[in-house]
Amino acid sequence: MALKDLLVYVNESERTDLRIEAAVALAMDHDAHLTGLGVRMSADTPTYALAAIPPDVLVEVERRETASMATAQKAFESIVKHAGWSDRSGWVEEAGGIVDTVSRNARFTDLTIIGQQPAQESMDAYLDLPDDFVLHSGRPVLVIPEIGVSRPIGKHVVVAWNGGREASRAVADAMPILERAEAVEVFSIEPKGMGDLPGADLAQHLARHGIAATVRRSVANNIDASDVLLNFVADESVDLIVMGAYGHSRMREVILGGMTRDILSRMTVPVLMSH
Repeated sequence: MALKDLLVYVNESERTDLRIEAAVALAMDHDAHLTGLGVRMSADTPTYALAAIPPDVLVEVERRETASMATAQKAFESIVKHAGWSDRSGWVEEAGGIVDTVSRNARFTDLTIIGQQPAQESMDAYLDLPDDFVLHSGRPVLVIPEIGVSRPIGKHVVVAWNGGREASRAVADAMPILERAEAVEVFSIEPKGMGDLPGADLAQHLARHGIAATVRRSVANNIDASDVLLNFVADESVDLIVMGAYGHSRMREVILGGMTRDILSRMTVPVLMSH
């Protein structure tokens, strides 16, 4: 399957331009249509509760949401126009909860592009959105780091491989990118129960798709697995991580820590995740 239908979630945050630029570049690289999605926030408030809210407050909330959507749409349309991709793009605006709205739209696209949660916004409405999208959409999600991207996405890719279902799903979802990559690394950290050469079976599978992958492994040596992976990414100038999300329950990762949350909080390059 090729990447021909991309979705990017757009809001009025100061980093949204970097996300849109990355999405446009990916769409152009894959000759894909790009849809910008703005979500007009609407709380599921009972009618009796709405009746208790002063009309001027409701008017002000509506005014702010309208202004927010106008800012988001302007940013999206300006960037796609500058890139010469207006004919292959479109803007959609819907009202609802962010996770439900983005996830619903993601289900009929090939890949959804969202932004990393900014550290300074850790307590606002954007809390946990990247992993919420991964868990609820049923489709692959590409998370763009807060700092943006400095190189084309998908030229040098590392697959974080643990032999699990989620990692396998991520590889299948990333195949259109892997097939176009200049270098693919299958990277395992302290693998157990995966044979003498972890990743060899996956590399053989990729080879049958014309992808020459290099198998690499590492031992954590009392270092967090996420640190090992991020160090490898930096040392090898990787521009995309492909990985499964939440091999354990999210609650366990919230309490005990885990690879998914660590990477989402400290990522330095885009991450394609599937669950």
